Amino acid sequence: MSEYESHIASLSEKLETLRQEIGKAFIGQPDTVNSVLLSLLAGGHVLLEGVPGLGKTLLVKALSRSIGVEFARIQFTPDMMPSDVSGHAVYEPSKDSFRVRRGPVFTNLLLADEINRAPAKTQAALLEVMQEGQVTIEGTPSKLEPPFMVVATQNPIEHEGTYPLPEAQLDRFLLKVLIDYPGQNDEVRIAAAATGNRVGDALYVDALEPVMRREDILMAQKLAAAATVDDAVLDYAARISRHTRDASGIRIGAGPRGTISMIRAARGAAVMHGRHFVTPDDIREVAIPALRHRIALSPELEIESYKPDDILKETIKDVIAPRQ
Repeated sequence: MSEYESHIASLSEKLETLRQEIGKAFIGQPDTVNSVLLSLLAGGHVLLEGVPGLGKTLLVKALSRSIGVEFARIQFTPDMMPSDVSGHAVYEPSKDSFRVRRGPVFTNLLLADEINRAPAKTQAALLEVMQEGQVTIEGTPSKLEPPFMVVATQNPIEHEGTYPLPEAQLDRFLLKVLIDYPGQNDEVRIAAAATGNRVGDALYVDALEPVMRREDILMAQKLAAAATVDDAVLDYAARISRHTRDASGIRIGAGPRGTISMIRAARGAAVMHGRHFVTPDDIREVAIPALRHRIALSPELEIESYKPDDILKETIKDVIAPRQ
């Protein structure tokens, strides 16, 4: 076993420990946890979509606690300004000068709660930070300290007073993850944890221990970026994206960023599985969360209540995978 493969094996064990630690607070939903960790390994951002009360905030807080990084939360509202996200300069009369007050984006793990409630200009300010990895205040750019990850949430059932993210901005998210209701056994465990000798119904993360550190995350991202991707696997990912552009019922297909996102996320999946190379199975594992927000269905399919996932499942079946 090479030194690189040894590091991969060690990282895979640490990630399993991390999943278990997060699971002490965020009960159930293992696929959701895995998707968020994949995005972290790939250095990407996640859009979480689900109805209220499913623990989206709890998941992000548990992750930040378990990896020992700085955490910040923004509750987006219709009156929020871009400076509320990035920060602004404040004049100090006593010193006759301006002082920069940094916004909540100066952190490692940012929860952008109900991002679709903010107006387009404020959304764009956050998405620019996500893309560039820096903040410009009064003409002065400031680099963000890595790792930097945004987990944005949106509610799929309430549309009054919201500003839906356009496709060009959705494209900035590596993955879109749908969080569903927990199973019955998990819901019983959640209720027991929230009501056991506690005032109120809050679920706490104070008992969680950091099982990975900032340095571990940065090393994990480097290991994931170095995972081998065979030309046949690259071609497979590209063919999946291209198939969405020709498939009937799809009004807008995935662009090249969709292919890139699949490869990035698949590298994270390979590392999580303890491998230093990407397989077609890794591509299939990440294809739907990497593409569901990058395609738009025709009006006819939307009327018939089809979802992007329905079409993507058929797309993945239709595209022949290379032999492993």
